[in-house]
Amino acid sequence: MSKNDDLRSKSAEELNKELLELRRAQFGLRMQLATQSLTKPSEIERVRRRIARVHTFINQKAKGGAK
Repeated sequence: MSKNDDLRSKSAEELNKELLELRRAQFGLRMQLATQSLTKPSEIERVRRRIARVHTFINQKAKGGAK
C-alpha cells in the first residue's frame, strides 16, 4: 500500500489527527536542529512534504472530490 493509498483511506478526523502528529514531529525536529542534535536533516523535508500531502487530502475530502 502506497503512502497516498494509506491517506486516501482515512477519514477527515483521522487525517486531522495525522496532521497534528506530524506538526509535533516537525516541531521536535526544528528543536533538534536549533540545538544541533539533529542527525538526519533530510527528515525535516520528509515531514514537511508529508504535511503537505495530508493537507491535500483534507482539502479534497472537504470539497467532496475525493476519488
